[in-house]
Amino acid sequence: MSGHNASVFLSDLPVFAEFEDVANLTRYRSLPEGWALAVADVVSSTEAIAHGKYKSVNMAGASVITAVLNVLEGSDYPFVFGGDGAVIAVPPNGIAAASVALAAVARWIEDDLGLNMRTALVPLAEVRAAGHDVRIARFQASPEMTFAMFAGGGAAWAEMQMKRGRFAVPMAEPGSRPDLSGLSCRWNPVASRNGQIVSIIAVPSPTAHPDAFRSLVASVVSVANKAGGLGNPLPPEGPVPHLSLGGVASETKAHAPRGKRLMARIKVMVAIFMTVLLYRTNLTLGGFNARDYVRQMTRNTDFRKFDDGLKMTIDINAAGLAEIEALLDSAAASGICQFGLYKQDQALVTCIVPSLRAHDHMHFIDGAAGGYAQAATQMKAKAALQPAGAQ
Repeated sequence: MSGHNASVFLSDLPVFAEFEDVANLTRYRSLPEGWALAVADVVSSTEAIAHGKYKSVNMAGASVITAVLNVLEGSDYPFVFGGDGAVIAVPPNGIAAASVALAAVARWIEDDLGLNMRTALVPLAEVRAAGHDVRIARFQASPEMTFAMFAGGGAAWAEMQMKRGRFAVPMAEPGSRPDLSGLSCRWNPVASRNGQIVSIIAVPSPTAHPDAFRSLVASVVSVANKAGGLGNPLPPEGPVPHLSLGGVASETKAHAPRGKRLMARIKVMVAIFMTVLLYRTNLTLGGFNARDYVRQMTRNTDFRKFDDGLKMTIDINAAGLAEIEALLDSAAASGICQFGLYKQDQALVTCIVPSLRAHDHMHFIDGAAGGYAQAATQMKAKAALQPAGAQ
């Protein structure tokens, strides 16, 4: 498929505005022949999080998306941020470049973040030969931003194959660096306003009827929608920027090699200072208004998504959380879903900001204690305790 045909496919994807309908698979379209999935995840991410590397783990996941989208020269290719990893749909004419980007970003993550990142490129033909598919739709998160949703089981299968060592992309030579332009990690963790930040992963059980799982997703989302801001961990008016050096080191590593980081560090620190100053004074400089930016930031978050199952990191009160837990427990007991749920006090934000003046900046939300990774670990532990016939 040519770049033009890929653009046509992407522009024709269904777009829906009501997230309750995210599990309606009739809204999704199959990827065309010849595409591939770029998949990546941090090895032993829960251990890294336990050692306080939660911000680096999220930075690693977002850096994979940044590196691949930059070589593909477009932010509209379908992707999902998974906290400690990512999946990106790659068109045929971008597969070679995506392989180079994955190799380089894995090397950078090991050298500069001290983490081991698995990467793989899985051909769509292999996904379908195994009896799965990759189907894509887009959710209209804001008037300016849509996020891709994945269905069909193919992304989950591709991730499983990667963990088994198949379709691996070898790491690049030492010193290799990906293009991480736009990657930003300068926000402090965001405290819960409603009660707790909860990361939820719910996937259909192998024997579940699609309509039953769709109904479960709609019910869970409906409960979350009653929370302020639909459960979005960021407040409607946007997070308040603060003078903090918490994310300076990681962002500096992303934008400059060792020995050349002083100027990059100064630029990041100046950018933080100017954002705080413009926010407090409500002044506009060069077309950039900090208060407009943070309000847009809230609208452009991916705090809920569908990646062969429901993934949400939401800010919710005790009553709403109890209702969601009851729904998931009942569905699991009925063979409708498998799930993991992890509670924490704060959310973490990692960003891709191609331009401060445009509205295409994207913000990835995870629980600050490694919510998605912890929820996935919990879900796997529950599945391992089930009788073989029940899985």
